[in-house]
Amino acid sequence: MRTGIGIDSHAFAPGRRLVLGGVEIPHDQGLQGHSDADVLAHAITDALLGAAGLGDIGQHFPDTDERWRDADSMELLRVVAGRVGAIEHVDATVMMERPKLSPHRDAIRASLEAALGCTVNVKATTGEGMGFVGRGEGVAALAVATLLD
Repeated sequence: MRTGIGIDSHAFAPGRRLVLGGVEIPHDQGLQGHSDADVLAHAITDALLGAAGLGDIGQHFPDTDERWRDADSMELLRVVAGRVGAIEHVDATVMMERPKLSPHRDAIRASLEAALGCTVNVKATTGEGMGFVGRGEGVAALAVATLLD
């Protein structure tokens, strides 16, 4: 078994959609980024790449490459999932003050499980008023992926 960790964060930006784990979440702002800025999909992608020893998301889909502008991060995740071998499990945490993740957790988990073909655990926490997450300036995500050799 091999394990990888992925971390990502994006600032909120007006006029953008908020997408987490491939699910659009109603909110007055989305996340700023070169792609659709799905911070959860990005963290999981990096965790998979780390477990496989294949670098990071920026090496495979650089934000300097216009091919990836407004890219669907779930499609990038599916591409990476197809390259890394047998995925055993993914555990992920989304850190944000609002909106609340709990009403969307089942849809997010189902979207990720369909893309990865494994069990995915999705958790949420806040910043308790501290840092950029606590001030409501953006969203961060952490993921751990386990691959089978």
